[in-house]
Amino acid sequence: MSEIKLLFAGPMGAGKTTAIRAISEIEPISTEVANTDLIESNKAETTVAMDYGELTLDTGDKLRLYGSPGQKRFEFMWPLLAEGALGVVVLLDNSRTDPLADLHDFLAAFDTQIGAGRVVIAVGRLDSHPHPSLDDYVAAVSRRGQFLPVVDADVRQRDDVIGVLEVLFEQLNALDLGDSPGANEGDEWMRFVDQARVQ
Repeated sequence: MSEIKLLFAGPMGAGKTTAIRAISEIEPISTEVANTDLIESNKAETTVAMDYGELTLDTGDKLRLYGSPGQKRFEFMWPLLAEGALGVVVLLDNSRTDPLADLHDFLAAFDTQIGAGRVVIAVGRLDSHPHPSLDDYVAAVSRRGQFLPVVDADVRQRDDVIGVLEVLFEQLNALDLGDSPGANEGDEWMRFVDQARVQ
């Protein structure tokens, strides 16, 4: 049995805690406290250290799901939490004042993982806030000379979160991971996805 670390990152209120809660088989461990930064987000609570959940694949391999704090004052923790992660899901909230600026902040923070092809971007609240569009995000990534999958996701929906991880594992499957931890997890994840969708 192997253990695979995945990180959910993004600005405050983007849905990291919600995404982990949607798929974790254990009650997520959360470090949420009362939000005192109402200028950045009007949510009542915010993560100050990290969130944690778990998901076991059919093979017995365990996905360890981490969520990073979203406030800019904790940005020093973002790359630290990404160390050892097989992949990073960057969650963005399209209802925020400048979600493309948020995108650039997190692309800069996870440059190492991006260079290894281990990042996927998931944008939420596109239904109520259609601008910028997914094409705008793809163009912004492209202008940085990078290529990353960009998808629409409602992190309240388990199937949407599973779909985001499916995109991440498809991307990892396309890489030559050699003997690195999680090198064969893509196929196992896809089997899990197939089973989860039948339930």
